[in-house]
Amino acid sequence: MTVPVGLNVWSRLVEATFPYFDRTVGPFDSVWLPDHVQYNGHKVAEGWTLLTWALARYPDKTCGHEVLCNSFRNPAHTAKMVATAQALSGGRVILGIGAGWNREEYLAYGWPFPPTPVRIAQLGEAIELIRRLWSDSPASYAGEHYRIADAHCEPPPVPIPPIMVGGHGEKHLLRAVARHADWWNYGFTEHDLYAHKQAVLRAHCKEVGRDYDSIVQVVRVGILIAETEREVERLKTAPGVRPMSDIRLAGTPAQVTETLQRIVRQGAQRLTVNFADAPRPDGTLLFAQTVLPWL
Repeated sequence: MTVPVGLNVWSRLVEATFPYFDRTVGPFDSVWLPDHVQYNGHKVAEGWTLLTWALARYPDKTCGHEVLCNSFRNPAHTAKMVATAQALSGGRVILGIGAGWNREEYLAYGWPFPPTPVRIAQLGEAIELIRRLWSDSPASYAGEHYRIADAHCEPPPVPIPPIMVGGHGEKHLLRAVARHADWWNYGFTEHDLYAHKQAVLRAHCKEVGRDYDSIVQVVRVGILIAETEREVERLKTAPGVRPMSDIRLAGTPAQVTETLQRIVRQGAQRLTVNFADAPRPDGTLLFAQTVLPWL
């Protein structure tokens, strides 16, 4: 069993993000960044700035977002930014993108916050527009929400980055995955629910004429790991550790390995992981030493 494993960080780490990565990212396949401007009063770091810094700082890593909020940026501008980053990085960019969800930051920053089906429709158009800009020069596109006219995106991205759509809403979001995504980014909670979401995506693929197996499944897992079960229990309430409401996998290296291997057997082709005790590196380093070799 061999599966690429990327390292993700919580958006609220801000100044600690890159000192943490510097100590931990070496054995991981890729680096994954968040995209928020604010939520619940926490300090958070802006996503595109994080990505460009990561591409420059870690020249051996593929980098992407889990995931960009489509609403925050004009999609034509997003296409241009990705193309530029792809050229400067030598082809190491993944475009992870989603429809957005956090009403607080939309209202605070003055972005319209339409209903979920509208935001997902906007996401679908954005992906169509981005692909058009990456393939045609000049490019034109006229949709209900976005339009461009004789737009140039030079140089075009080489290679064309995979477009990864994040989310799990069954009626609208997974249909958008079926129609538009190269990769699907799913946040793991438990095995049965993952299997159910896969079945929903498979049904949407059948309806739109898409090969379900052509979509790469990227599963994101929040992890609390320690050498013993007693230490796992102690860490669950330790200061500076992420609340267990955010963590779906807590256990010893053997327990974590077993769960991740089962996720891969269910169909995950890539994994991304973030750790409850970050920016403390202990859990991440233990995972790299004891779990990564089994993946």
